[in-house]
Amino acid sequence: MLITSIALIFAGAMGNIIDSTIYGVLFSSSEFQLAQFLPADGGYSSLLHGKVVDMFYFPIVKGFFPDWVPIWGGEYFIFFRPVFNIADSSISIGVALIILFQSVIFKDRIEFATETKDQIPS
Repeated sequence: MLITSIALIFAGAMGNIIDSTIYGVLFSSSEFQLAQFLPADGGYSSLLHGKVVDMFYFPIVKGFFPDWVPIWGGEYFIFFRPVFNIADSSISIGVALIILFQSVIFKDRIEFATETKDQIPS
């Protein structure tokens, strides 16, 4: 579990480093258009100043609230608007796994601390 968590954290960190290091130099800006690889007038940024580009957007439900809903009746809504970055999600999942399974991951340390505490004379 610890190896998997650390691998996720390092993979996410490397993904962010690669994004910020080279994408600004190799690609044109992608605001409101498709980015071009190796544009004639250069990239949108200098080395180490690129933007993160690996994003996912998964709107689950789109539609209008029914008219009988008190405050938002008839208004357009999108359920689940977050945009996910693969690298940051990997880091977050790795840290969450360490937090959730710390008693399993650090079991030997907990047992050692308990044993040494019991051996100390009072």
